[in-house]
Amino acid sequence: MNPGSTLLATLIPLPVLLPLLGAGLTLVLSRRPMLQRAISVAVLAVVVVIAALLLVTAVQSGPVVATVGSWPVPLGITLVVDPLSGLMLLTSMSVTLAVLVYAIGQGVYDRDEDTPITIFHPTYLVLAAGVANAFLSGDLFNLYVGFEVLLMASYVLLTLGGSRSRVRAGITYVVVNVVSSLVFLVGIALVYAAVGTLNLAQISLRMAEVPPGTALAIHLVLLTAFGIKAAVFPLSAWLPDSYPTAAAPVTAVFAGLLTKVGVYSIIRTEMLLFPDSEVVQTVLLVAAGLTMLVGALGAIAQADIKRVLSFTLVSHIGYMIFGIALATPLGVAGAVFYVVHHITVQATLFCVVGLIEGVGGSTSVTRLGGLAKASPLLALLWFIPAVNLGGIPPLSGFIGKLGLVQAGVVDGSALAWTLVVVSVLTSLLTLYAVTKVWVLAFWRPADQIPVSEEPDQDEDEEADEGDEDAPDDRERTTGGLPGAPTPRSGVLTQVRPGTARTIAHAEANSGAEVDWPVARLAPTDGTPALSGRFLGAAGDTVSSSLPRVMTAATAALVVLGLSLTVAAGPLYAVADQASDDLVARTPYIQAVFAQTVDDRVAR
Repeated sequence: MNPGSTLLATLIPLPVLLPLLGAGLTLVLSRRPMLQRAISVAVLAVVVVIAALLLVTAVQSGPVVATVGSWPVPLGITLVVDPLSGLMLLTSMSVTLAVLVYAIGQGVYDRDEDTPITIFHPTYLVLAAGVANAFLSGDLFNLYVGFEVLLMASYVLLTLGGSRSRVRAGITYVVVNVVSSLVFLVGIALVYAAVGTLNLAQISLRMAEVPPGTALAIHLVLLTAFGIKAAVFPLSAWLPDSYPTAAAPVTAVFAGLLTKVGVYSIIRTEMLLFPDSEVVQTVLLVAAGLTMLVGALGAIAQADIKRVLSFTLVSHIGYMIFGIALATPLGVAGAVFYVVHHITVQATLFCVVGLIEGVGGSTSVTRLGGLAKASPLLALLWFIPAVNLGGIPPLSGFIGKLGLVQAGVVDGSALAWTLVVVSVLTSLLTLYAVTKVWVLAFWRPADQIPVSEEPDQDEDEEADEGDEDAPDDRERTTGGLPGAPTPRSGVLTQVRPGTARTIAHAEANSGAEVDWPVARLAPTDGTPALSGRFLGAAGDTVSSSLPRVMTAATAALVVLGLSLTVAAGPLYAVADQASDDLVARTPYIQAVFAQTVDDRVAR
């Protein structure tokens, strides 16, 4: 144990234990929503502070290790905080806290109609505990337990509300992740059969004695399991269909964290257990290039903003795999920095999409327009993380991509140079995708939105589920409907995401029902009117106000993303240190075995 770190080592289990205890307490207090919210926020705030202390200690003094119950390796559960796991833990818990505040704001505004608070808070804290356990785990089976805990919680969160689309997406998500978990479990069995232990430090020492063919087979099994969870092409088809259906805060935390746990596992596997595997490194480089290209091309083909971001999420996983596959200090440092950047920016953008849906009533760019005029603050909240994701200098997205490009150039191989070109092209395609959203949803005037004669399929499903019922006190008489082919005036009777249903006056079109994009409804003075739930009664003149708590949480995430740019130097230094330790392997291994010796002496 490193000097001065003994006391802090006792804090290592708390990022797992505190959320689990908080989950139990919030479940008991299911009838006290205010206490539930306070406990959830307090627990995650404490975890963020603990994560910061652990990271500082790991950077200054080396890896910090705790063996639960003081059982020696390999009998005990080993928890390890090195610069990599500490950085991942701090970033993920900070984002989780901000998204929780956002979810509380949305629940208060919507009166928890779509997100049952009794279920949400306990499940959300269990998810946080699973993520923390995965990052801190020092053995494969405990890593598996962390995956299963966070996945069980994610199954519940994904299907909250019980709508048909969410249940359908949840089924796909569950099936894919159950398969990946089974593959992971098979990999764990193979590892134990080959080396007789599941402790990562011991595996790294004993795997050199395993025959190369057997080691390669085990390597590929584990990589397949983690590749599914990280959404690496061609194992990524499930993600764009699963994430967009969930509620905004759920999608934000999923996009920010769940795939990154898979990426983290790949980093550990490649750098600690199977270093210098040229065959797998080549496979990873090819997979990284395909992941970047397929994701980016998918993003530019989408009209729904949630799906655009889901495909960019897949695409940018490719950047991280690119750095890992290079297996050099420069490449791994770039990957670590980019993971931190992407967790923050991707979660921010999905939170902004939740605000967009609340303002415009839709997330499809074909049904949105005039958002910049309707809410300049919303436009700013979208613009900053969007250009950051696109890699515009001097933001953190540009810095991370520049580091990866530099690592590829230094590597100098033909495949690495190909990946450099692909990464630049992917960045341009990403910039095009987010710019298209800006131009159509924010910059385009509302009166230029094309009117669709056919209702969206998703809207028909929502209508079948009964979501289109609206209170009578929201009915308003509107003036002319721009682009309406038949009625000159109508009464807005119902509002549902993406459309406003008008029933024409008898003299204009007796009993007719026509679906209109929300943004096309306008008062008589011609001022565009958006009928999203955040802007008051349907047909009212647009208000620039946004829900304060949701907006504050989103703004905090934007500021956090900008702080990565301001503190890019120190942050990259931590990424460099994490990379050096990962490539060397010695600091991690020595810390684990030194803690075992200390525990034996203490006993």
